[in-house]
Amino acid sequence: MRQAAADGVPVLIEATCNQVNHQGGYTGLTPKAFRDELYRTAERTGFPLERILLGGDHLGPNPWRHRPAEAALAQAEIMVAAYVSAGYQKIHLDTSMGCQGEPEHLPDELTAARAARLAVIAEQSAAGAARKPSYVVGTEVPVPGGESTEIDHLEVTRPEAVLATLEAHRHAFAAAGVAAAFERVIAVVVQPGVEFDNQKVVVFEPRRARRLSATLAEMPGLVFEAHSTDYQPAESLAQLVTDGFAILKVGPGLTFAMREGLYALDQIASALGPEWCEHSLVAEMEKEMIANPRYWQPYYRGEPDRQRVLRHFSYSDRIRYYWASPSPQRAVQRLIDQLSRTSIPEPLISQFLPTLYARVASGALDPAPMALVTELVRDVLRTYAAACGNSHAATE
Repeated sequence: MRQAAADGVPVLIEATCNQVNHQGGYTGLTPKAFRDELYRTAERTGFPLERILLGGDHLGPNPWRHRPAEAALAQAEIMVAAYVSAGYQKIHLDTSMGCQGEPEHLPDELTAARAARLAVIAEQSAAGAARKPSYVVGTEVPVPGGESTEIDHLEVTRPEAVLATLEAHRHAFAAAGVAAAFERVIAVVVQPGVEFDNQKVVVFEPRRARRLSATLAEMPGLVFEAHSTDYQPAESLAQLVTDGFAILKVGPGLTFAMREGLYALDQIASALGPEWCEHSLVAEMEKEMIANPRYWQPYYRGEPDRQRVLRHFSYSDRIRYYWASPSPQRAVQRLIDQLSRTSIPEPLISQFLPTLYARVASGALDPAPMALVTELVRDVLRTYAAACGNSHAATE
């Protein structure tokens, strides 16, 4: 919100089906509760509520895919209704995954029919609303939560596949009686050739996506949505936008930056007082992840030492699932309290937060603990803002 305020633009914040749903998701928040938390944050920061755009990402049966399709879709309907009723305006319908007894990937026609079924619920839930939802569709969709294996090869979406997907959804929406909703489809999710796994980032190569970009000429009024753009170089993000991938999704890249900042503060606390090692944030997070391995164990394979490194330093950033838990919350607050009792010497900023040193030394940045962490996150956001044409962000 601070970044959007500096740029003078709205902010789009999306929650995924796994994070936030009618049953709470892994954050414990329903769509309404997540919205209310964002609104409280806006009030604290002075950001206008009317400039907040809310989105629901991967809305479909994924959280319940271990169940038979009908049972999973019934839950997805309740979830979509909860999102739209809470005022979420950008709805990504993702029914591409198979449920119990089904293949991993479903044919376009079945995916589109299920998406249309959810669109019916969304339209019913938006009845009487001043603004109807906008939709994002697509069948070549990255896995919610990130890749669980190392990337060997990445196929760019074929142009003919995009057009077939769009036509299948057009037909399915009409058959379900929600042709008007299809007119509010604003984007199609595609794979432009960007992704990351635990230790590797696949950087965008424009030449590989040239034919895909050209397909937009046959899709008037639409853009592409690119998922998993985290960790892309600034020039790659800018090129993605230029080539028609106008909606750039970022998540783990932001929490990775937050974790880097918190761990740097942890090292600073240890340098200022060696006894801090007994209470270090790293040790507390390791303890929490070992006690509750469900969020990292299926993703981090190999020898124990390799798993330990990945738990803390993976691009997939599975540690992000733990920050909201009570023990990590207390550990972070203890770290902030510890460093708030004293001023952080500039040489330690240079040592552990070198990208922020010049700003601190010049007086442009307050070296308060959370101000430093926030600045690291905003540095990532600035690259996205600049790529999307907010040039003010590049020099803010």
